[in-house]
Amino acid sequence: MDKVRLGIIGLGNMGSGHIQHLKAGQVPRCELAAVCDIDAAKLKKYPDVKGFTDSAKMIRSGLVDAVLIATPHYFHTTIGIDALNNGLHVLTEKPISVHKADAMRLIAAHEAHPELVFAAMFNQRTDPHYIKIKQLIEQGELGKIQRTNWIITTWFRSEAYYRSGGWRATWGGEGGGVLLNQCPHNLDLFQWLCGMPSAVTAIGGIGKYHDIEVEDDITAMFEYPNGATGVFVTTTGEAPGTNRLEIAGTRGKLVCEGGRLTFTRNEIPADEYSKNTKSSFGVPSVWNIDIPVGGGNGEQHIGIKKNFVAAILDGAKLIAPAEEGLHSVEMANAMLYSMMTGKRIELPLDEKKFEAHLKKLIKSSTFVKKDTVKTEVDFAKSQA
Repeated sequence: MDKVRLGIIGLGNMGSGHIQHLKAGQVPRCELAAVCDIDAAKLKKYPDVKGFTDSAKMIRSGLVDAVLIATPHYFHTTIGIDALNNGLHVLTEKPISVHKADAMRLIAAHEAHPELVFAAMFNQRTDPHYIKIKQLIEQGELGKIQRTNWIITTWFRSEAYYRSGGWRATWGGEGGGVLLNQCPHNLDLFQWLCGMPSAVTAIGGIGKYHDIEVEDDITAMFEYPNGATGVFVTTTGEAPGTNRLEIAGTRGKLVCEGGRLTFTRNEIPADEYSKNTKSSFGVPSVWNIDIPVGGGNGEQHIGIKKNFVAAILDGAKLIAPAEEGLHSVEMANAMLYSMMTGKRIELPLDEKKFEAHLKKLIKSSTFVKKDTVKTEVDFAKSQA
């Protein structure tokens, strides 16, 4: 095989963007072979490509080697499993699933077919700023990590945004709010850089700033196995917002904000200085370093698609294996569960308990997910 025949499932904003990249030739060795959307009207935008209104038929058509899933969240799991079970490579938009139990089912389908490539659209992993941070941590430049802090409140959304689709910001339609819709990239990066916490405690609000039934405000504290602590703050109700990531270790502190990466480096590691200094109030001398980062924001979505194709054709290592998408789902679930129960949640999260909790929320949802057709039609119309 010298090229990948790719099918796009879901022709909303994200799916349409992926098609533009392919048609512009920005993903070498990848051919747009088919498109699929429950709304037949959307297929007319691509008369030169075979169209389907049923993902199962596309998957079984023999026209595609791989699929990119850009549907509403719940269908990432069901369509992904169907594609893997029918021998197709899969690239799924974030999150890989709504909740941990579904994510585990999807991953199990891939484990049954390890010869297939299974990737997630965590395009922020291509950003040179985060790549550099990961390098510095792995090289030991920060020493032992003591504290992490990410304030990510640049996700402001209006009431008009939430009214754009009946599925939006509902337990039955989306399965969550800011944590599941806006923050999967941030949560993926947080665990990619700093590892998974061992416990989560969160407070926040359900419909705090908007007339919605899901969370739009979260402040969480993380506890890590090595004794470090972390704070994660996000909302869709704050303007102007802040995007500031801090990672403090015994050898200094990294700050990523406003496109700049700065490193305040201790000349002597803090723990070593504390043990050896005779001063009661002294602190280590520091170097203030602006770390040069080139390449803008990286290749983003195009880069992930290129890597997906290279993994299929050349055996290249994936930038974002979909199995790692379990971590951001679990963190989001744990924060939501902690906020709604008022309890400290230890990780690994009990996926069965959270799934049962979510099912109760779905039953009371203003959008009852009775069948996939209703959900996908509503989603498609809202994206027109």
